[in-house]
Amino acid sequence: MFYINRVFGTVSFFNYDFLSPAMISLDSEKKQKIFNELAGLQQRDYCFSSGHILGSMCTVPHPLAREVYLQFLETNLGDLELCPGTKEIESRYIAFISKLLHAPKTSTGQIVSGGTEGNITAMWIAKQLSGKKEILLPTSAHFSFQKIASLMGMKLVEIPVTDDYVMDVTHLKKKIRKTTAAVVGLAGSTELGTIDPIPEISEICAHEHVFFHVDAAFGGFVIPFLKELHYKIPDFDFRLKGVSSISIDSHKMGYAAIPLGTLMVRKKQWLGSISVDSPYISSEKQTGLLGTRSGAPVAAAYAVAQYLGHEGYKQMVRSCMDVTCYTQKRIEQLGLDLVMKPTMNVIGVKLKKPGIVVKKLSEQGWRVNKIERLSCIRLVLMPQITKQIIDEFIPVLQKTCVEVDEL
Repeated sequence: MFYINRVFGTVSFFNYDFLSPAMISLDSEKKQKIFNELAGLQQRDYCFSSGHILGSMCTVPHPLAREVYLQFLETNLGDLELCPGTKEIESRYIAFISKLLHAPKTSTGQIVSGGTEGNITAMWIAKQLSGKKEILLPTSAHFSFQKIASLMGMKLVEIPVTDDYVMDVTHLKKKIRKTTAAVVGLAGSTELGTIDPIPEISEICAHEHVFFHVDAAFGGFVIPFLKELHYKIPDFDFRLKGVSSISIDSHKMGYAAIPLGTLMVRKKQWLGSISVDSPYISSEKQTGLLGTRSGAPVAAAYAVAQYLGHEGYKQMVRSCMDVTCYTQKRIEQLGLDLVMKPTMNVIGVKLKKPGIVVKKLSEQGWRVNKIERLSCIRLVLMPQITKQIIDEFIPVLQKTCVEVDEL
């Protein structure tokens, strides 16, 4: 028995004749019972398509991503020679990311599950290359660096941020020293979407010969297009000679299925510093944290990238920024203040009791995030968020703020 599936204009054949009837035949009553159980549990979840998730940097996967993901469920990129076609898809997707980030010919990429794994892998490389254990990073850095410190015995040295919530380069210059393994800069912070002064940090790191990692998990799919749309945004990618590595997530503004990210490194040989022998599989060496790696999210991301193309992503970012500007105006009309003018499609709204506001909004079916240290709630205007959704949300926010102020 053969099943034919067509993806990218090719035909794939799956032979299920070797399976016993018990393995391919499903008891309809048992199947329905399981699906009913799952459906009941899923109803407790918030869904991105509802538009009521306003605090997440993930999004509804593109419809094409969903289809392609299912097509590649059984692929394993941890054993490359078993999946040469999917391996080629991975190579083509890394080439797409490489072009987006202006990576040099000496570079290469490592597919990862997301920003956390990308950051861990980058610091692993920095530690191996330098033999040092000190990481300099802004106070606004992602919490994954706390994991890195614990996992690898590395010391985090926090650099304060300026009034614009970006790394204070003056303090960085004072802290960088012979024990520094790496410096981390943010290109789209998780808190507010801010961009550190990457060109200045790059210059310092190049001069001091220190590994410089740019966490662009969110901003990597936004900043290139903001620049083309004539926003005043600093460079952040490999055009800056001091940039050693960049992490970028496709399941955020890349419109791909969860989970998928890419770590790009300036020099291919750097990945060799973290590779290990892998005698039980088809490849002699394996690099990265994961052994088994699904090819499904990679194929899905590649399909979306091919479908949207550069211009498609550009229009998506334009739309998100239009909604962001609209949201900013609506919030200011309520008499509420923003933490700062949005750098990209992320807004911080100042509130006296953000935790209580978040709880009350959740009770009304709206999900936003609180940032206690900034006394604000965070709104992320992802592709599925429209002006109509914002018009529905604003009255709820206004009513909630009034109720909280009266407590």
